Amino acid sequence: MSTPKPVRRVSAPQIQNRKGKEPIVSLTAYYAHTAAIVDKHVDFILVGDSLGMVIHGMESTLGVSLDLMITHGISVVRGTEHALIVVDLPFGSYEESPEVAFRNAARVMRETGCGAVKLEGGQRMADTIRFLTERGIPVMAHIGLTPQSSAVMGGFKTQGRDKDEWAAHEADATAVAQAGAFAVVLEGMVEPLAAKITKQINIPTIGIGASVECDGQILVLEDMLGFNSSPPKFVKVYGDLGNAMEQAIKNYSEDVKSRAFPGEDNIYS
Repeated sequence: MSTPKPVRRVSAPQIQNRKGKEPIVSLTAYYAHTAAIVDKHVDFILVGDSLGMVIHGMESTLGVSLDLMITHGISVVRGTEHALIVVDLPFGSYEESPEVAFRNAARVMRETGCGAVKLEGGQRMADTIRFLTERGIPVMAHIGLTPQSSAVMGGFKTQGRDKDEWAAHEADATAVAQAGAFAVVLEGMVEPLAAKITKQINIPTIGIGASVECDGQILVLEDMLGFNSSPPKFVKVYGDLGNAMEQAIKNYSEDVKSRAFPGEDNIYS
């Protein structure tokens, strides 16, 4: 009797090798149950620091700690078996120096079992990306609109509306690619600029509010499922689970109040 082969996870090099090929599919996930569903349909799952806002009700991502990211990363890894799991390095955990970044990234990978980390920043983070990748830590970069820097960027503003800004973003993309990142997220970037960058660099670009010409796309799961009543303008909502959940909870509440729950078939004997 043959033993089934264990499922091998998608790796960072496999994602990198998808440049210019079949589009890369990705979503966020923050805990095991949703991650298990997402895992069947995507190439990589991002445990994003957006969990601070989506799950914990924070006003921004700045309050997310390394411990919190690790807790959610462990949960997502446990709930999945196929997708590459990428965990965000939160604000303040990697900017100080390449050495600090390595110590924290190594802890994230060791304690969660994830396959890569993501950090924000272009040219300014190139040395750190190089330091990490040379020491065995796969890094996904993130440029354009970088939420951790929104306070100094003047909020969540689309990048590249002024063509004079394009050169800086192109230089960021080139810098992270040359430093060894296996892919780069382009967020909140005008379509022509994102499309141009995608053609210029030799690693996959993952768009979020950017061009359909990117090598892949990512969305926040709760946004595309309809849990967010005011999702970003670029989000296509694929479900109405927020209203469906509210109706289900309302029905349950009414059953309990009318003593129609749990019902004879559901009572323990």
